[in-house]
Order: sequence, then structure tokens, then C-alpha cells
Amino acid sequence: MVDIAHQAAINPAAARGAAAARALVPLTAIEAGQWRALAQRAIEPNGYYLPGWELAVSAAARGRTDASALGAFDGSSARLIGLMPVISLWRAWKIPLPALVSAHPYGTLCSPLIDRAAPIEAATRLLQQAREAGAHALVLNDVALDGAAMNSFSQVLDRDGLKPRVLSSYIRASLDAMQDGETLLHEALGAKKLKELRRQRHRLEEHGPVAFEVARKPDEIRPALETFLRLEASGWKGKRGTALIQHAGDATFIRRAVPTLAETAQCEIVTLRAGAAPVAAGIVLRHQDRAFFFKLGVDERFARYSPGVQLTLDLTRHLCADPSIASADSTASADHPMINPIWRGRFAIGDVLIPLRRNDPTVTLIRAALVGLNVAHETARCVVHLIRR
Repeated sequence: MVDIAHQAAINPAAARGAAAARALVPLTAIEAGQWRALAQRAIEPNGYYLPGWELAVSAAARGRTDASALGAFDGSSARLIGLMPVISLWRAWKIPLPALVSAHPYGTLCSPLIDRAAPIEAATRLLQQAREAGAHALVLNDVALDGAAMNSFSQVLDRDGLKPRVLSSYIRASLDAMQDGETLLHEALGAKKLKELRRQRHRLEEHGPVAFEVARKPDEIRPALETFLRLEASGWKGKRGTALIQHAGDATFIRRAVPTLAETAQCEIVTLRAGAAPVAAGIVLRHQDRAFFFKLGVDERFARYSPGVQLTLDLTRHLCADPSIASADSTASADHPMINPIWRGRFAIGDVLIPLRRNDPTVTLIRAALVGLNVAHETARCVVHLIRR
């Protein structure tokens, strides 16, 4: 059984037996219809844990394959009411302690799917499943700290005399798509900046008429995806070797996930063209009333015209004009220089340690190991920044 082997080597008594095997199952063992139905009822949207996306990630994406699942089922109807894709702490960071960690779905959001009709029951059962799998703690990576899913866990933990611990956090950009797009952009950027961007757009029109295109249907989205992949690989991501198309597993995942989600109107690709030339493209996921801006690719030969910003302006207008979308998550890093000035909404994202037993010394060890890991990562990041200056 996936991940059980690592736990069995560390804690044989807890990981052994039929109960543990039932508690932690391969992600592919979750019935797809149940998963899709839960996603429709989820108390908090997360486009990266839609089955069409996460199953493609787990099947092929580099370093993210073979995730397991904690599933919570309603006791009377056997209906799926909670789902958390997970891997072991050993698989995540080579830490030999009994904990389960959110499986990273490529996008930077790992809020579990919780049934809005039974949030407390779902959170309770997910925590119990983790205990039965032999875990002493859950680590929720990249979870919305003030989101409804985290709130459900917090209520259950408070009831049980337990307390979650935020290991790290940051603030990232979001879009309030309930506003008028032009008004929002004017308030965010101001008249002077918008005038400069219009000037750049007029200069871009010297290369041909500028058009903003949205591909939604599977037969439209496949060629649009290939355009995006070429643009992404042509820029700095290609130079660093991090473009999706540069790794067979990542290319397989994205070519499977995007058309699959397009079949249920949960993905679109937006492209900005100057004449026949695509100058920028982005992948956007949709779940319930929220959009998720996954990735952006630009043709850096047109950098003087700010093609990524121009595309984002059109995307902002597009989302604000869509009555089915209330908000959009940038899924960007903190202080992102492109998106932060345009999308002025903010919310907190963090990594949270959830203890599963009271007064458990093992949880103290897990927390210390994770804090040490964060310190090491931050030190390495600072060193790399100094070297590149």
C-alpha cells in the first residue's frame, strides 16, 4: 500500500493491519463519480484537487506521482464527504517520523475537499482516518488559513482539546471579480499607469491587430495548450529547465489534465495575439465560483510591451464580466511583482501542523523537524539570492 511501507518501518504497530489499509488508500481507489459530486458540494473551492487535475498529477507529474487518499464517508449512506490527497512525511521531505502531508497538486493550494453539508463530520472522520493509518500528525501545506476547510478542522481540534500550529505563512494576491473590471483596474493601477499600458498596447499593434482569445472546448483547448507550452519554454522557465514541456511526466500530466477539465468547463486557456503571433498565454482553472490562475507564458521578444501584464488586464476584465465567477486566486508567490499591483485582494496561505493526539511527544519531534527544514530552506533561498545579485 502506498506510503504505508514508510510508516511501517517507523511505527510497525500503528501501520499494520486491515484498519490502516482501509484508512489510507491509493488515490485511484476513490470512485470518480463520488469525487466529482463532493467537489460540487465542497465548502471551499480548490481547482487543484478536482479529480481531473489531481489524478493526472498523481499519474505522471515529476516527483508527485502515486499519492494516497484519506477519505471520509457518511456513516449512513457511504457518501464521500471529505477527501485529502496525501503522502508520507518521509516521501515529502525524507523525515522518518509518522505523519501525513498534503499531496502537492502542482498548483499552490492544498485545501482539502470538505462537504458543506457536513463539514464537522467530514473533518472529524478525516482526522480519524489519519490516526488509523498510523499518523501522529497531519501537515496541511498551502492551505487557506482563514478558509472554510481550515475552519472545519480548527473546530474539531478545539472540541478535542488540540491546537493547530502554523509553521509558515504568506499573503498572496486575489481578485474580487464581483467588481466592474475597468473600475477595478483604474483603482488598482491609476490613470498614469493605465495610460502607459495603453501606449505599450498601441505599440504592440504595430505587429498586427491585438486579440484576446479564450479556449474552452476540448478541441479548442488542445492547440491552445501547445501554444502555451511553447511560450513557457521559450522564456526564463525554459532557461532554468522548469518549463512543463521539458519533462516528460509534467508534459503528460498537463496534456491529460487540461482537456479533461475542459470537458466539464473547469479549465480555459487565455491567449493574447499580435496578428498571428501569440505573445502571452495562461492556464485558468475553475471550481464553483472561483478561478485559479495556474501559469503564465510569454514571448520575451515582445517584453518591451509587457505582454504578461497585457494578458492579465484582459483576463481581469474577462473574469469580472463573468457572472459565474466571484473571485480568483492568483496562486502566486508572496509579493509577486506582476500580479500584486493588479489584483489587490489579499489572503493568507500557510503550512499547518495538526496534532492527532494530545500530549504526544512525537508531534513535538515532527514540529521541530519541520521548523528546522523551513529554516534550512529560507537560508538556502537567501544564499541563492545573494549569489545572483
